[in-house]
Amino acid sequence: MTLPTVLVADDDRSIRTVLTQALGRSGYQVRTTANAATLWRWVEDGEGDLVITDVVMPDENGLDLIPRIKRIRPELRIVVMSAQSTLLTAVKAAQRGAFEYLPKPFDLKELLSVVGRALAAPAGDTAERPAAAADTDERMPLIGRSVAMQDIYRIIARLTTADLTVMVNGESGTGKELVARALHDYGRRRGGPFVAINMAAIPRELIESELFGHERGAFTGATNRNQGRFEQAAGGTLFLDEIGDMPPEAQTRLLRVLQEGEFTTVGGRQAIKANVRIIAATHRDLRQLIRAGTFREDLFYRLNVVPIRLPPLRERVEDIPVLARHFLDKVRQTGLPGKLLSDEAMGRLQAHRWPGNVRELENLMRRLAALYPQEVISAEVVGGELAENAAHEDPEVTANDQERLAQAVERHIRQFLAASRDGMPMRDIYDKVIAEVERPLIQMTLASTKGNQIKAAAMLGLNRNTLRKKIRDLEIPVVRGIG
Repeated sequence: MTLPTVLVADDDRSIRTVLTQALGRSGYQVRTTANAATLWRWVEDGEGDLVITDVVMPDENGLDLIPRIKRIRPELRIVVMSAQSTLLTAVKAAQRGAFEYLPKPFDLKELLSVVGRALAAPAGDTAERPAAAADTDERMPLIGRSVAMQDIYRIIARLTTADLTVMVNGESGTGKELVARALHDYGRRRGGPFVAINMAAIPRELIESELFGHERGAFTGATNRNQGRFEQAAGGTLFLDEIGDMPPEAQTRLLRVLQEGEFTTVGGRQAIKANVRIIAATHRDLRQLIRAGTFREDLFYRLNVVPIRLPPLRERVEDIPVLARHFLDKVRQTGLPGKLLSDEAMGRLQAHRWPGNVRELENLMRRLAALYPQEVISAEVVGGELAENAAHEDPEVTANDQERLAQAVERHIRQFLAASRDGMPMRDIYDKVIAEVERPLIQMTLASTKGNQIKAAAMLGLNRNTLRKKIRDLEIPVVRGIG
């Protein structure tokens, strides 16, 4: 029996060595190269059962090579690796026909799982798909290189060729509408309108009219026929924000639309076909609302076809430096002076709880750029702004921040388990939960010792080598001090 052959192209010798050893131990034949030209020659000669390729290589971009491979060997599965771990990279890989995208650094167990699935997958349509704006528009709709964000990028990339209904769950300020816009902008309906409606911002008695439109004379004050959001979004995407605040009557009508694919205006009799993709979002626990009798269970399952959980900023503190620099750059483009953050100031940002999430961070960067003359913002300035902002926090958020550690951990474990039950790709839950506790503990201890790993190891009661390994495994950026 001939062993499957995996062709690996990466200009990093250490990665080629690691993959050769791991794939060899798993029973595969492996051929490796540092350039795209050799990989192309092997493919042309009919070699290999699977390709694993990096994006950035000395002679050609790996993404540009994929369509050429697909034209001559459409059945050949391609796995893309990249240190350029952004949403656009994931989307481009999916559009050009890659079987899977893996951000660097990758987990070897996950890579071997992907290789197994790729080789076992039945022959199907893996051809290049029509390119979306991602190929020409280098804007970054979502930012972050954390593991949590990489999972979201991959889910969005997989959904670019499907019109599946999506439910986005996350705290206020985490970027739920950005996810919805990304799904629209890189999806099949990008040529149509993107229409958003916030259920919490509309009086309950007007929601049905806002969604479905109304006929002239349908109610007092209805002097003309008005289009609803379903008609306005025809051919595109309808984003139903804060779906948990939808009143029961409107829930019933929405369920009927999802079941039958058509609706009538308020006061109308003619059925109108609903030609929209639905993306819903909420910061609330809909299962709890179902138990309380305020949200329909059947509607929940109609909306929750593909669940996406957006993590709060405190769960991805490693993304804070790149987010802060991005927001400062955006502010500079509006005409305000450019600013930099000292290492100590960045440490303060990473130690903060961020009850307002990414939106709170963006607003802080705007204030720092507008109010302070110095080019380099100090930890004292950042600390003062955070303290001032904390004095005006929502009492409910403040109460949540003061809950005991055991309660907080219990709450997050429930979320992990619920996500797994809901069909999200959750693996190694034990390791994920431990990492969620260890990462901020080690990060804040290092910040408090101004990056001194010997002192941090003593405070934590760890061996110094153990601490170094955890810093490396958890991808913890080492910063100097929090003031």
